[in-house]
Amino acid sequence: MLVDLTQYLWILWLALVVLFIVIELLTLEFTFLMIAAGTLIGGLGANLLGWPWWLQITLAAATAGLLIFTIRPVLLKTLEKGGDPAKSNIDALYELGGRVTGAFTNGIGEVKLDNGETWTARIDDLSPTPTIPVGKRVAVAAIDGAIAVVVPEPPKSGTTEPRANSKSPRKEEK
Repeated sequence: MLVDLTQYLWILWLALVVLFIVIELLTLEFTFLMIAAGTLIGGLGANLLGWPWWLQITLAAATAGLLIFTIRPVLLKTLEKGGDPAKSNIDALYELGGRVTGAFTNGIGEVKLDNGETWTARIDDLSPTPTIPVGKRVAVAAIDGAIAVVVPEPPKSGTTEPRANSKSPRKEEK
């Protein structure tokens, strides 16, 4: 006597739902949650209605695909909405300004960034100037390990940097 295994197919659908939910808990990206919902709604739902196994698989796949392409993007967008837009760690240092505090010798110097941190620095290879004097403003172009790669900060529009000799030269009167 042969046993009809299709009558126990509902157990397979439930096991798949549990497996997909466990995988979702490990990945946290809503993909396997949508597959689990498709399996539950399409696969198990069709099984409980007594539909054939091939239709159960088709409905499970179609429902999961539909959920992945419609509901998942909305969930991801909603999840990102509450995120902190502030940059942190090394990302916060890029394009941060600072001032040269230690003279550059052999390409290595010291800068104090606007966030108060003091970094060992080197001048970027693409910098228009080969050296930057102490006190000059710089911007971080990159981070190379524990060294900030800097370039001279361009002057802000509408302002000029103070000159060492602020007096304008006068013509001597005869």
